Amino acid sequence: MRKKKVVLQQVPVQDYAAEGKALSKAEGKVIFIEGAVPGDVVDVQLSKNKKEWAEGKAVYFHEWSKERVTPFCEHFGVCGGCKWQMLPYEKQLQYKQQEVEQNLRRIGKVALPAMEPILGCTETRYYRNKLEFTFSNKRYLLPDEISAGGEIEQSNAVGFHVPRLFDKVIDIHNCHLMQEPVNAIRNTIRSYALGHGLSFYDIRQHQGWLRTLIVRISTTGEVMVNLCLGYEDAVQRKLLFEHLLQQVPGITTLLYTINPKKNDTIYDLQPQTYFGKGHIIEKLEDLQYKISPKSFFQTNSKQAERLYQVTREFAGLTGKETVYDLYCGTGSIGLFVSRQAAKIVGVEVIEDAIADAKENAALNNIQHAHFFAGDVIDICTDEFFAQHGKPDVIITDPPRAGMHEKLVQKILDIAAPVVVYVSCNTATQARDLNKLDEKYVVTRVRPVDMFPHTHHIENVVRLELR
Repeated sequence: MRKKKVVLQQVPVQDYAAEGKALSKAEGKVIFIEGAVPGDVVDVQLSKNKKEWAEGKAVYFHEWSKERVTPFCEHFGVCGGCKWQMLPYEKQLQYKQQEVEQNLRRIGKVALPAMEPILGCTETRYYRNKLEFTFSNKRYLLPDEISAGGEIEQSNAVGFHVPRLFDKVIDIHNCHLMQEPVNAIRNTIRSYALGHGLSFYDIRQHQGWLRTLIVRISTTGEVMVNLCLGYEDAVQRKLLFEHLLQQVPGITTLLYTINPKKNDTIYDLQPQTYFGKGHIIEKLEDLQYKISPKSFFQTNSKQAERLYQVTREFAGLTGKETVYDLYCGTGSIGLFVSRQAAKIVGVEVIEDAIADAKENAALNNIQHAHFFAGDVIDICTDEFFAQHGKPDVIITDPPRAGMHEKLVQKILDIAAPVVVYVSCNTATQARDLNKLDEKYVVTRVRPVDMFPHTHHIENVVRLELR
């Protein structure tokens, strides 16, 4: 027997909590609300209902908040991205800074200096340098299409997955996350595929030719397209690619990846170059970075430059320091700060990323940066320190899960005078700061917004040895 859906009536929304959810109090408990803005008065359909808290979705609006603005995207409310379009950007920054401070105080429980103001984006649209679109033969039908009845002409789509529906894709025609020619590329491929009967992937049956489309654009103007296909069909591929290059002449590199697997990851596959040099070049300040189809790079290039500038400032380098760059990836941060340091030692568990880091060091003629593939815990031994020197500054930029507890202990054991912790998840960062508090004090904190209209936030913290 299904549980009866609980709907709370006329709930006044008071604030924002973590992860972009609005906050209120009703019936003696805290309510986390999706899709609302402080100042709204809404009916909330609960999805979870505990003794002290509940969460749910706004299903009816009695009053609209004065803080609301009109969303700019036609896909708002259906697409899972850019969920904060209805908030003015200055309000987004306010709530993000608030979340950082609350997480560091509530979870970290460490003494904090006065937080420095959040560094917002100068460009709040068309800021991404990478997007991935999915082809599907199961297009998500909009409510007005369903209510209209009648036969649906075609169900193919290329766009983004519907939140919480793995097999449904929203047919995206105009995305505001990346500058052109991204929409021209996606729409050209869709139009050609529909006109020539090319099969869109069926994620349940694991059948179909067109699977995913990855587009990367650099600030240097280069455009890389990687089309992932379920199987090889050289004749159709050549016809499609020649049409695409003719219609979208701005493409500088065109690749394809054959993916017969049941998942969409390409990191264990080998992209093939059809046109161009097979990579693009990105620039941060006067440094060049080679980005291959499988390279990791911050997805907001202009704001990445500012994030790394804050990181370099927090490191306080004088030109004499040995800097250890942990979770170094393709070496982007280490190389960015290298001209202010005596030596850079980068450590990363992914071997392909280390190969990219070495190539980027050579590309910029940086000879005092050294990169090593492996786990920091295994690499940073007494013998390694004897050969390369102990760090004066540690920069760590872990994934969302934060640092492994063994790495936290390793940093405590190393006891470098300064640690700069860059994080994309302030909750796990706060957890790690609590553990580092044994030997370190937080002396500077500054959030950096990389992703306007989302709740995601980066944060940079400087720690000094007690």
